[in-house]
Amino acid sequence: MQIKKIDVFPMEYPESNDNMSVRSIVVVRLEASDGTVGWGECISIFHEATASITALIRHGVGDVVLDKDPYDIEAIWEALRDKVWWYGNVGGIAALAISAIDMALWDLKGKLLKLNLSQMLGGKLRERLPACASSHPKAATIDDMALELAAHIQNGYQYVKVGFGKKGHANLGVDQARDVSFVKAVRSAIGEKAGFIIDVGAKCKWDIPRAVSTAKAMSEYQLAWIEDPFFPDNFNAYHHLRSAVPEMRVGFGERFFNLQDYGRLLDADVCDVILVDPGRVEGITGMWKIFRRAAERNVAVNAHTWAGALNTAASIHLSLCATNPILFELKPAPGIVQHELVTNPVEQREGWVYAPEGYGLGADVIEDTVRKYTIEI
Repeated sequence: MQIKKIDVFPMEYPESNDNMSVRSIVVVRLEASDGTVGWGECISIFHEATASITALIRHGVGDVVLDKDPYDIEAIWEALRDKVWWYGNVGGIAALAISAIDMALWDLKGKLLKLNLSQMLGGKLRERLPACASSHPKAATIDDMALELAAHIQNGYQYVKVGFGKKGHANLGVDQARDVSFVKAVRSAIGEKAGFIIDVGAKCKWDIPRAVSTAKAMSEYQLAWIEDPFFPDNFNAYHHLRSAVPEMRVGFGERFFNLQDYGRLLDADVCDVILVDPGRVEGITGMWKIFRRAAERNVAVNAHTWAGALNTAASIHLSLCATNPILFELKPAPGIVQHELVTNPVEQREGWVYAPEGYGLGADVIEDTVRKYTIEI
């Protein structure tokens, strides 16, 4: 058995969960010599990143998998990293390209073996995880945003997560007093039992005093964690925050790309939850290595998945097999790459998220949708 074909599809689409912003993923299709197909994706988000990833796969990186045995995922993964040694095995665009290919390899292998991803990873440690509505509120008033988030809880979600610094009229992450008032209003609206997470976001430029005073003010409202309040290399700031507000858990890692990045993060002991994504961290292979490293340190993990249905399917399998997951994030509004890309999208059921059935990722891709939203590069 050999891999005989690789196709790459750069997709752009309006994201209903982000004020209809145009967002992107890159989807990879692998075909084995017997006709079996595996699918994977990476989270490119922006057009220029999408173009770069597509070019890398089409003009060299994708050739690495051709004529290889699809069962030899670890060897192929190492060969992919060797291929990009000059332009990305320390992270960045090349890591995204590897992620899409590696995810497709696992999907293909599972279909050939007639096993799902959880089985290939050694088996699930739990059958389900609490569902979290990962949202970007855009209303102008605090009361309207609180009602929007409360609606997610009423619809079954056990947690809500809010991105600060996003598009729309929310104006969150800019003014401390407004941010604290927002958190207070949301806690009142969703009740004491619901989980609540704040994602500070890359567009918010908080210094240490701002982060510390905000975290202290928000701590009485029982946040599950506060996420990425500083630039990713600023370990010193994270140390300050955790020391000053020990009662506030910190999530960190959205802009890291490989095991080495997360190894430094874990060695620095600057967070309570690491944020990992198979569409970013050199695929399922990379994410599983990171999860095992986190388990050694007894650090919680969170699949920071906010892209397409393939990434979501891979992420829930990985999370259910992990040692210390807390919850699972889903986009609350129906969207193209979640609900039109596959026939069986992962959705919350009475507040819980389960892995899809079926071999490989368990995601049944609709190729017409892939081609409909593929752009010319």
